Amino acid sequence: MCSLCSSWNEVEFRSEIMVHFIGRKHLNKPGVLTFPSMLVCLDCGSTQLTIPEADLALLRAGSAPSAGTPYRTAHIGKAA
Repeated sequence: MCSLCSSWNEVEFRSEIMVHFIGRKHLNKPGVLTFPSMLVCLDCGSTQLTIPEADLALLRAGSAPSAGTPYRTAHIGKAA
């Protein structure tokens, strides 16, 4: 059920998102490419993302893979 409008008209999608760190101190850091599950309310547009645990750890640390580190390909199945 949608937490914003209480609709049951929600659908889960897979998505691809590049998360960039904000602020001048992060200008030289690459973003984190992640493939979260996205739950979208088709009535009001409210959206919830579930970030995979490995990518969440990168975001928590405020860092990203160093240059030359290959990014993971799309995750199969539900996000951790």
